[in-house]
Amino acid sequence: MNFFTLHPSSSILLYNPTMKLAIISGGSKGLGLALCQQYLANGYRVVELSRSAPHPFSVQCDFAQPQAALLPIQATFAELSRADYDEIVIINNAALLGPIGPSSRKAPADVIAHLNVNVTSAILFLGQAINAFQTHTCPKSIANISSGAAIKNIFGWSLYCASKAGLEHYIRTVAIEQAEQAQPFTAINIDPDIIDTDMQAGIRQASRDDFPALDRFIMRKDIGLLRPPAQVAAAIIRILNSPMSNGARYDITDFV
Repeated sequence: MNFFTLHPSSSILLYNPTMKLAIISGGSKGLGLALCQQYLANGYRVVELSRSAPHPFSVQCDFAQPQAALLPIQATFAELSRADYDEIVIINNAALLGPIGPSSRKAPADVIAHLNVNVTSAILFLGQAINAFQTHTCPKSIANISSGAAIKNIFGWSLYCASKAGLEHYIRTVAIEQAEQAQPFTAINIDPDIIDTDMQAGIRQASRDDFPALDRFIMRKDIGLLRPPAQVAAAIIRILNSPMSNGARYDITDFV
């Protein structure tokens, strides 16, 4: 059996003997990149999908344009599903936080763009993964990188709270659907806690009118409460390597 990798500049398939597969959305930087790097170090075949697609293991895919994103998602999964694997890990990580501010002040185009990335394209990505690999007989897991915002009300984050909560419920529903399958995925949500990424930097640049909790987030950075992406990625991998309860929500603070 041949095993393959996709190169971003070409649809040519290149030989690769790796038996374990990790597919990660939004792996160009931050937590997604840290996950890609650690799975590569652990011997996995890694494919990441993102708009910038900066790595040799990247596939260009703009989640802000769901209809267009569906084509590279389907093509990538169709090629990868031709091989057999010892394990398959699918991680939904791509997400936007903004626009920040009261719901009444959000521009319609920004609302649509946010929901396209965080909800529509995320569901397309996960649904196509399930469809492509459903009959593979190896252990298979889906991890949705969620947020504390999925279960908290945060002034100025109405879209982010809504999209993260919606994806968590989607995953719980996928979990009960998968329980009826002969070759099921285990689907879980993971709260990554507070990570030192560009998203946090963007939060600290918000106005206090849009985000009254701004000073608290600045303080977290100043006193070193933000976790490095590599530490969070390692905890996520520990969760995925441990016995998991289908549909459960995990917090990385229990695994660091």
